Amino acid sequence: MLEELKMAVYEANMQLYEMGLAPCTWGNVSGIDRESGLIVIKPSGISYPELMPQKMPVVDMKGNVVEGTLRPSTDTFTHIELYKAFPKIGGVVHTHSKYAVAWSQTGRFIPPYGTTHADFASGPIPCTRELSRAQVEEAYELNTGKVIAECFSGSGMDYEAIPAVLVRFHGPFCWGKDAGEAVANAEVLERIAEMAMNTEMLAINPRIRQVNQYVLEKHFSRKHGKKAYYGQRIQSAEKTE
Repeated sequence: MLEELKMAVYEANMQLYEMGLAPCTWGNVSGIDRESGLIVIKPSGISYPELMPQKMPVVDMKGNVVEGTLRPSTDTFTHIELYKAFPKIGGVVHTHSKYAVAWSQTGRFIPPYGTTHADFASGPIPCTRELSRAQVEEAYELNTGKVIAECFSGSGMDYEAIPAVLVRFHGPFCWGKDAGEAVANAEVLERIAEMAMNTEMLAINPRIRQVNQYVLEKHFSRKHGKKAYYGQRIQSAEKTE
């Protein structure tokens, strides 16, 4: 069942580990098959060197395991809520990468201080509000997903243009069109989190400021959207034959 998706999710998990974004077992990647509504996700507490494609659990949108003998990630219900809230995504990543976690522990958005950030996101990387005691005790992982969705809902932020969020006191979640793109976004998020922290550490006077909005918009739009011109054009079959 979903053998290609299992392989893709396995490879994405291993990339996360090899990048150093998920030390120990601190991270997970999932991918969804939108047609069937089934999700492949890393098994809970299994070290990355022990992973194999066939060990990847398959769950439905209610969190029921429909294939596999291993328990899925404890963050499964967070992933499910993100797939529900963000219908155009195909992969989700959660890490405890050190710089992004540091920002989440402060409760601050990551400001767009330069064009590296602007190439990635159309605005600051948001941080959710703190979960209430009731939300933590009742259904922690599910409510984590709901708080992320709440952070974007009605805020004017576009989850496709800002493919990452910080969960207060917890850490980052990223997403993309598939598991591989979600991992790539997690890597970029960690790099801009480090750059932003270094920028603030070096700023010994109040002259530090965010990049001009028109520069932010230019750098984002040239890589993303209908008028993007970064990279190579994909020619039609007729022109390449």
